[in-house]
Amino acid sequence: MLRTVAVLVEEPVAPFELAVLCEVFGIDRTEDGVPPFDFRVCAAEPDRVLATKTGMGIVATHPLEAAREADLVAIPGGSVNGPFRPESLEILRDAVDRGATVLSVCSGAFWLGEAGLLDGRDCGTHWRHAQLLGERFPEARVDVDALYVEDGPVLTSAGTAAGIDACLYLVSRELGTDVANRIARRMVVPPHRAGGQRQYVETPVPAQPCDSLQDVLTWLTEHLDEDHTVPGLAARANMSERTFARRFGQEVGTTPHKWLTAQRVLRARHLLETTTLDVESIARACGFATGAVLRSHFHKEVGLPPLQYRKAFAGQVVGGPSEPALT
Repeated sequence: MLRTVAVLVEEPVAPFELAVLCEVFGIDRTEDGVPPFDFRVCAAEPDRVLATKTGMGIVATHPLEAAREADLVAIPGGSVNGPFRPESLEILRDAVDRGATVLSVCSGAFWLGEAGLLDGRDCGTHWRHAQLLGERFPEARVDVDALYVEDGPVLTSAGTAAGIDACLYLVSRELGTDVANRIARRMVVPPHRAGGQRQYVETPVPAQPCDSLQDVLTWLTEHLDEDHTVPGLAARANMSERTFARRFGQEVGTTPHKWLTAQRVLRARHLLETTTLDVESIARACGFATGAVLRSHFHKEVGLPPLQYRKAFAGQVVGGPSEPALT
């Protein structure tokens, strides 16, 4: 049963990620029917003001030893480069050994990695740190899409607000959906969010230097609405098909078809965010044959259907009055 929750903090503390844990577990909501938690913020020097990433300071309420009996030991985000206090890493390992749950928010996953708790496990972190996490802990299976990942006693979340999702999931698992819904209602957040963090990634394909193909890639991004074939692209690059395919893989890191699809989805995201064009019109503008084809590729790349993405991310619409109405 989830009763005692301990948060391990180390400089520089990430205040929002810490606040997420405080909001879910540290506030007395017994009047709402939520069981009370014994909530402890633990540090090596609990009387010392700890620096944060934002300039303010925080003071822990308990020493590190107070985490040794907790049902949940949590690590808020901090520096991906540590320093990683050996006593804290030992507490995390001990928590798993005695059957407790460990939870990381955002870059807190690097602490679990340093403790050896991600080896052979599925895990997640902020999408900007996912590649580094995988490189530093090659035995970990990093999921770049999920808002949170559970693998045995280890629960890892993606960036910042995804910590809320992970915490509410844990409450639901341990205390039931009714309790999780009560906390979510007080926090004015959904108890469960659809989709993964792919919907928040800025670009689907990392920019890479492409010495011999840059002109072709630039031209392609300006003609996404047209049909393209490998023979035609190879001719534009003045290469044989075999040389073009080999160079594309070496310089871009994927196949022409996958790269082109990703760029078309990226264009669709932009149009969904900034215009009132309907899905069929966006599909044609991006080079997809039909709206159904766009929906299929969009959901696969982003994790949400197009109109749900628009609802979540559309800002002030810049489309003109001649554009078709949303359908």
